[in-house]
Amino acid sequence: MKPRTALPIAVAALALTACSHDTGPAEEQDRASSASSSSGGSPDDHGEIAGAEEVAEPPLHLLTVDRAGAVGMLDLVDGAAQELGRVAAPAAAATDGRYAFVTTDDGLEVVDSGMWTWDHGDHFHYYRSDPGLLGTVTGDGAPEVTPGPLSTAGGTGVFFRGSGEAVLLDNKALADGDVRERWRLDVGRHDGIVAPLGDGAVVTVPDDAGRASTVRQHDGDGDVVAGSAERCTDPRGALTTAVGLVIGCAEGALLWTEQEEQWVAERIAYPRGTAAPQASDLRTREGRPTVAGLAGPSGIWLLDTRERAWQLLDAGTRLQQVVAADDEDGHVVALDRTGRVRIYLAGSGEQVAASEPLLTSGPGSRPSFDGVELVVDDQRAYVNDPVGSRVLELDYADGARVARELSTPTAPDVFAEVGR
Repeated sequence: MKPRTALPIAVAALALTACSHDTGPAEEQDRASSASSSSGGSPDDHGEIAGAEEVAEPPLHLLTVDRAGAVGMLDLVDGAAQELGRVAAPAAAATDGRYAFVTTDDGLEVVDSGMWTWDHGDHFHYYRSDPGLLGTVTGDGAPEVTPGPLSTAGGTGVFFRGSGEAVLLDNKALADGDVRERWRLDVGRHDGIVAPLGDGAVVTVPDDAGRASTVRQHDGDGDVVAGSAERCTDPRGALTTAVGLVIGCAEGALLWTEQEEQWVAERIAYPRGTAAPQASDLRTREGRPTVAGLAGPSGIWLLDTRERAWQLLDAGTRLQQVVAADDEDGHVVALDRTGRVRIYLAGSGEQVAASEPLLTSGPGSRPSFDGVELVVDDQRAYVNDPVGSRVLELDYADGARVARELSTPTAPDVFAEVGR
């Protein structure tokens, strides 16, 4: 297996400059605000943890879990592989770039990759330490996981639909190997979200019909922040961008930013005259201001959180997932229902590339999307092929070219990219 071809150049630049990245002044200001304040930590905190080694480059790995629960990691630079142990059989996985939060019948298994990047606003710090299996967060029903922006500060939100319990995990405790809950609240059964914000989180509230209709902020002790309630019907995803916390609602998006040491929510309405369904399955490249979401079967919603504006693209084909790479060229990376990766330009909506079908066919000679995830970093996109027991690495800036076919130490029935 060969190292990522473009990485050494980027690494050399990072090592020489120590505090540089590929953004302009406006985004540096956005990132500095988001990284320091949304974590609830000190802006002078570099994310150091006792026993961790600071390294010169992002320690990028793939973390994979097979259908029996065997957990493995593959180093994307030198190809080193290791197995970490076993969890219960997985159904899905979410990540904040360090931890993998693996959904099982037992609840939520927390796996520490030991690899992470600390976003210090105008520069980054990279760390590696020993990986391990940390334990289980118990709960009823499939959990909805919303990671925070930093793995060693703030929290991770978990909502258990079966019991209506909202849980905020303590990320500082996770970094010390302790699965600790800052709070657990019974807010009522519904399709809910717990979105980390500062020391606390924004939590959905159901109406009398059991449908999410409102969100409100809770502080680090779980208490409701007075005057924080905002209307948000049918929320369909939350994430932290370079600008602030975003939750997608039927009315548009809610964006929280810190102003004069207080969290302020702004509503970003959909453009007038558009009839597309609301954005769902919100995704972005970590640390960027633009968010992508599905707009019905073949549309793409793009939300620029810096400009507070939506854009609607027509993909021309049915899509499974879409991610905003938000690089200099404005690439938008999508996985369609035939198993192809397609590349669009945010400004014009033009499709500029498409791969061949990548997924091994399941029953009925059709691609199976069970467990399939599209992940995008600053140079590559990754798609796992559980049926074919492989992960494909694509260069989305070079015609969706398949750069490598990766064999992982455990089958990639679910996977995550960590170290970013």
